[in-house]
Amino acid sequence: MDAFTGTGVALVTPFNDDLTVDVPALEKLVEEQVQNGIDYLVVLGTTAESATLTSEEKELIKNTIIAKNNGRLPLVIGIGGNNTMDVVEELKSSGLEGFDAVLSVSPYYNKPTQEGIFQHFKAIAEASPKPVILYNVPGRTASNLLPETVNRIAREIPKVIGIKEAAGDIVQAMQLISLVPKDFLVISGDDMITLPMTLAGGKGVISVIGQGFPAEFSKMVKLGLAGNSKEAYQLHYKIAPSISLIFAEGNPAGIKALLAKKGICKNNLRLPLVKATASLQQKIEDFVEQF
Repeated sequence: MDAFTGTGVALVTPFNDDLTVDVPALEKLVEEQVQNGIDYLVVLGTTAESATLTSEEKELIKNTIIAKNNGRLPLVIGIGGNNTMDVVEELKSSGLEGFDAVLSVSPYYNKPTQEGIFQHFKAIAEASPKPVILYNVPGRTASNLLPETVNRIAREIPKVIGIKEAAGDIVQAMQLISLVPKDFLVISGDDMITLPMTLAGGKGVISVIGQGFPAEFSKMVKLGLAGNSKEAYQLHYKIAPSISLIFAEGNPAGIKALLAKKGICKNNLRLPLVKATASLQQKIEDFVEQF
């Protein structure tokens, strides 16, 4: 469990100008995280534009990250969907060597009941060779994985070890923390409320902005885990304007603009996503220069 306490980052997929995967930039991004205090890496999540990647590209990304990381940080892989049988088959057929856990999003579009969500994750846990972290993100899935259901999963399905909670609701997060067993990981999926969630008893974050400011963001989370709220909030308020900026036109448009400004990767996205507008890019660039 300690492997996933602290700051994880949901890595972007860097693209060349022809929109092929930029392997050197991906290696540079990984090294930046390893050298600046990030605790674990999340591969092929939503931030990676995984919906637009081919199976061959996913293998390339997985192998590149595994090789560059070289066992230095724990790795989590995103495997989820709204067709339970397909997710089960992917878990059974995918090579998950080199990964320490699976991050699986609650089913989207179908809008299942809470019982349907429970049965979905039960099937996934039974098929997964690795521990499973749930991912609740109602803004994308159109259904909310309720604290009572998470508590039931935590107590009845041992292979599920935690949840990335991204409902953006601090009250729901606190209800969740109060219900689940103490060793069940409640991980923030919202950069802006990472610190209050951590101070309330959460175990850290799976972050987007963290890959842009890895040293500062991971330090903030460590301070929060230690209960040092005063110093942690100083960092929070220093970083917070960038969080608003990078999500202003959707993810990962904002974080890619920020990473481009820092010289880590090019500012390229695949349709249907597009680059941040020129005005937003300028605001992001100005923030980075002043940070």
